[in-house]
Amino acid sequence: MAGMRMAAPLLALREGYSTLAVGFLLALFALTQVFLALPAGRYADRNGLKRPVGFSVIAAAIGAGLAVAFPVFGVLCLSALMTGGATGVASISLQRHVGRAAQNATELKKVFSWLAIGPALSNVVGPLTAGLLIDHSGFRAAFLFLALLPLATWFWVRRTVELPPVVVHPSAAPKKTWDLMREPLMRRLLLVNWLLSSCWDVHTFVVPVLGHERGFSASVIGAILGAFAIAATLVRVVLPIFASRMREWAVVTTAMLLTALLFAVYPFMVSPLAMGCCSVLLGLALGSVQPMIMSTLHQITPEARHGEALGLRLMAINGSSVLMPLLFGTAGAAVGVSVVFWSVGLAVAAGARSAWRLRPTLPVTLTKI
Repeated sequence: MAGMRMAAPLLALREGYSTLAVGFLLALFALTQVFLALPAGRYADRNGLKRPVGFSVIAAAIGAGLAVAFPVFGVLCLSALMTGGATGVASISLQRHVGRAAQNATELKKVFSWLAIGPALSNVVGPLTAGLLIDHSGFRAAFLFLALLPLATWFWVRRTVELPPVVVHPSAAPKKTWDLMREPLMRRLLLVNWLLSSCWDVHTFVVPVLGHERGFSASVIGAILGAFAIAATLVRVVLPIFASRMREWAVVTTAMLLTALLFAVYPFMVSPLAMGCCSVLLGLALGSVQPMIMSTLHQITPEARHGEALGLRLMAINGSSVLMPLLFGTAGAAVGVSVVFWSVGLAVAAGARSAWRLRPTLPVTLTKI
C-alpha cells in the first residue's frame, strides 16, 4: 500500500490531474478501511490471525494487479480501495495476535515496537523501489512489483501457531462497540491517534506535490519518503531496548510537540537534501508513537475485545484519512500546500495536551466495558 500511495498519485499528476483529484485518490486508500474496520476486528476476535490475513493477501494482490493491466485513473481508484482495505484487515489481525501474546506492559511496548518495524520498512521498500522502477521501467513495472509483495505476507504467516480463543461466558450480555467510547481514556487516545495519523497523511500527500512542483524525479521523491520510513524503522528498533524505562504518555507528548515544530519549518526546505533532513526528523518523532499507542490500547481494553477496539481505532483514523486528503487537496489548490503543513502542525501542538492527560491514569484496565 505504501508503494501504491506514492506511485498512483504520481501517475495521476503526470496525466494532468489536479491536487484535488490526487487528494480524492489518496482518500480511497482509507475509505474501505472505515467500513471494514469494525467487522474485521470482530472477525479476528472469532477467527484469529491466518484466515483474515489470507483474504487480505488475495485482495491486495488483485488490487495492485489491476493497475498493471489498466493504469488509468478510474482503475487506480479501485486499486486504492482494494489495497487499502486489505492492509487494514491484515493489520488489525496482526496487532491483535501480537498484543495477546504479550504478558505485561513492558512486553507490550517491546512487541509493538518490533511489529511496527514492518510498516516502517514497507514505507522504505514500497515508495523507493516503486520510484526507481517508474524512472527506469515505467509505471506498469512498479505496479507489478507491488502486486507481488502481498504474496510474501502469506509465506511468513502461513505457519504461525494460532493463540487459544478467548473464552466468553455464555451468560455475558452482548457489548456494543460504542461502549468503548464512554471512557475518557479511550476518547483521548483516539484523538491523539487521529492527530498523529493526520500527520502521516499530510506528509504522504504533500511531499509528492512539492516534489512535482520543484521538478524532482520520482526516485528523489521516493527517497525523501524512504528517508522518513528509515528513520521510523530505526527508532522502532531502538525502542525495545528502553521499553522498561519509557512512559507512553511522555513519548507521545514529546513526539507531538516535535512534529508541530517540524511542520512549521518544512515548507521552507526547498532542496531535496533539506526536505530529506526534515523527513528523517519527522520519521523519528512519528515512528515512536504507534508502539506507545498500541501498548496503551491493549492496557485499557479487555482481552476479549482487543480486535474490536483495534477496529474502532482504525475506523476513526481512516475516517479522517478519507476526509483529510480531500481537505488537503482543496486547501492546496486554493492557498498552497504550505498552509496545509502549518494548519496540521497547529492542531497537533494543541492536541499535545490530550496526550499529557493520559499520564495520571496509566496503567488501567477497563474491565467494566
